[in-house]
Parts: sequence; C-alpha cells; structure tokens
Amino acid sequence: MEIHVVAAFPNLLGSALDDSILKRAQAKQLVRFHFHDIRDYTTDKHHQVDDYGYGGGPGMILKPEPIFRCLEAIYEKYELTGTPVTLLSAAGEVYTQKKAMECSLREKMVLLCGHYKGIDERVITTWVGEEISIGDYILTGGEIAALVLIDSIVRLLPGAISDIDSAETDSFQSGLLDHPHYTRPAEFRDLKVPEVLLSGNHADIAAWRLQQALERTSRLRPDLYEKYKRLY
Repeated sequence: MEIHVVAAFPNLLGSALDDSILKRAQAKQLVRFHFHDIRDYTTDKHHQVDDYGYGGGPGMILKPEPIFRCLEAIYEKYELTGTPVTLLSAAGEVYTQKKAMECSLREKMVLLCGHYKGIDERVITTWVGEEISIGDYILTGGEIAALVLIDSIVRLLPGAISDIDSAETDSFQSGLLDHPHYTRPAEFRDLKVPEVLLSGNHADIAAWRLQQALERTSRLRPDLYEKYKRLY
C-alpha cells in the first residue's frame, strides 16, 4: 500500500510511524509513506500557506495555490490518477472500523490535512473525493487525524499483525465492544479469573464472551447495541 500525506506540518507524523506495528509494516514493505509539505510549493520568501478569509471573521485559511501545485506535482510523479483525495475534516463522514477495513483494501491513498480555521473551498471542490472525520471534536490540524487513519488501516494489512485472528476479534469488528480479557496468574490479590475461562469448554467460553460483549456494549455504548440488535 502507498499512502501520501499532504500537510502544512508533516513532521508531526514522523516519529509515530517509526515504531511498533507501523515500523514493522514498513520493514516488511507492506506500506510506503510519502510526506509532502505544502510549504515546498509556495513561491513567496516567507513560504506562506495561509491567509485571512474573505468576508472577515477570526482564523486563518489554507491558501489554494500551494495545495494545487503540490497535488498536481505528486499526482504526476507517483501516477495517482484515479486515486481520490481524502480530506481530514470535521464535516466528513464519521470514521468507523468498517471504513478502516474498506480503506485497507486500497492500493493508494492521498490524505490531505486541514489546518488553522479551514481550507479554501476551491481545493475541496476541485480535488477532494471524500471527507473523513475521526469524531465530533476539533483538533489543531488534520495531521493527528491522519495518524489515526494510518494506524487503523495499516494494522489490517495482511502480515502487519502476526496474529490476524487478534485483529479480527477486536472491538467494532462484529459491531460490539470486545469482551473482557484475562491472563496469568489465575488469581491476583484475591481477584480471580472467571471459572468458565479455565474450564477448557470452548462452547461455554464462546457463549460467555458473547454475553459479556453484549452486556458491555449495552452499558457503555447503547447506540452500538441498538444498531446491533436491528441487524441481528
């Protein structure tokens, strides 16, 4: 997979991508990252990427010129024709595990990170194919949101996680939160592992885990629980 990140502050992503599963995925050549600093595509001596918005009001807006130049250059250099630009935006579709799975099947992605108050609308109408939001809150910029997408997508690539069954049973994969987990010792400070998990009866264990997942989802995420009930 090839992931391009277009941003005003791409260095925010560097260290996070050089550790743990993301580092191993790169070492296995499962994914390649390309970071594109829109400041490199400015023409003024101050490398200005933002300006005041027309009509007044607080906050700065990312300018269209350097973003257009950047996207035009990388689409030609990396043969990205047909790859939609994904804008990290508060106005976007709320990100879910289902969307992560869909994105993990793509060969290429171009992530455009907003910053400051917003981004010139002409960039969106000309280039953006989809908008994604990681939640109903505001970040300083889209760089951190891009990291969330990258981490959730790359871990689903075949070979990124040594135990793929672990990923397939994560929270949200089935529409429910995950069940409780326990490891050794079987008793710690008078706190015991549920007997069913020590029984060796796989059918009973599966039933217990489903019951626990249903109870936990109902209590902590009633919205997910209601959606699950409608589907099943």
